[in-house]
Amino acid sequence: MATSDVFDAQRMTVRRISFRFPESLGGIWNRQRPEFSHVVNAGSLAMPYLEPYLIETMRQARAKTADAGLIAEIDLYIGQEAAHYRQHQQFNKRLADLGYKSVPQMEAVLQADYRSFGRDRSFAFNLAYAEGFEAMALAIGHMLVEDREYLFGDGEASVASLILWHFVEEIEHKCATYDVFKALDGRYAWRIYGLLFATVHIMARARQGYKALLAEDGLWSNWRSRLALYRLLLRIFGRLTPRLLRIMTPGYDPRRVADPAWAVSWWRQYGDGQKGLAELDMTRIGEALPVARAIAS
Repeated sequence: MATSDVFDAQRMTVRRISFRFPESLGGIWNRQRPEFSHVVNAGSLAMPYLEPYLIETMRQARAKTADAGLIAEIDLYIGQEAAHYRQHQQFNKRLADLGYKSVPQMEAVLQADYRSFGRDRSFAFNLAYAEGFEAMALAIGHMLVEDREYLFGDGEASVASLILWHFVEEIEHKCATYDVFKALDGRYAWRIYGLLFATVHIMARARQGYKALLAEDGLWSNWRSRLALYRLLLRIFGRLTPRLLRIMTPGYDPRRVADPAWAVSWWRQYGDGQKGLAELDMTRIGEALPVARAIAS
């Protein structure tokens, strides 16, 4: 089975990227895929609450190990996750500024969820949730990269670039929480419980969010939009389910999940100084390797 070329702390880079959202940006940032726009928007609303929760869980884990390699891996993971949620905060603020009433409502729900988990649940639960979420995020990252032209091809470049950057880095740090979980717990039943709980929780909150956003745009009650949504979800879960089932096998190890060439090229291009990857060329999104949009000097 194919394995990653590089892994552990050596493969991770903390990147400080800012995304320039145009003044004309609307909640439906992909006019050809309004339903996908709001699925993504709903997922983005979770990030400023989910990712600080993951960071705090990993900080607690860091205090429980003396393994220098694992500590380095945790530190880089925390750096990447902190960068992610700060960019999502900026995007989410734009959604709120557009007047979507469901944005602050969903933010309050998500904040309460993750505060409760951190305060009331055991470290074992939070560690299992963290690994469950990251395993699911790896599967989602592969799905988004694989289907990027269909999902993002007609969309606003800044939003597509934000989401793909985020999930390219989810692929990059795919081993971090797995390694921490294996070192500090390692129970198969708890790993599967964390995967199932995190998946159901995130998907349920995402549905709550995109339903409310679609309703505000008058689309939830539109049968054509509802049919398009169901087709979209069928397409997404058709690609996602085999990957989630693979995670549930006892011998699962993210190192055995080969990195997509598009993601590897993104990492390498950024490392070669092509910071313009903060805005992808959407006319070439379907090409085998990522291409940054040319910026006029």
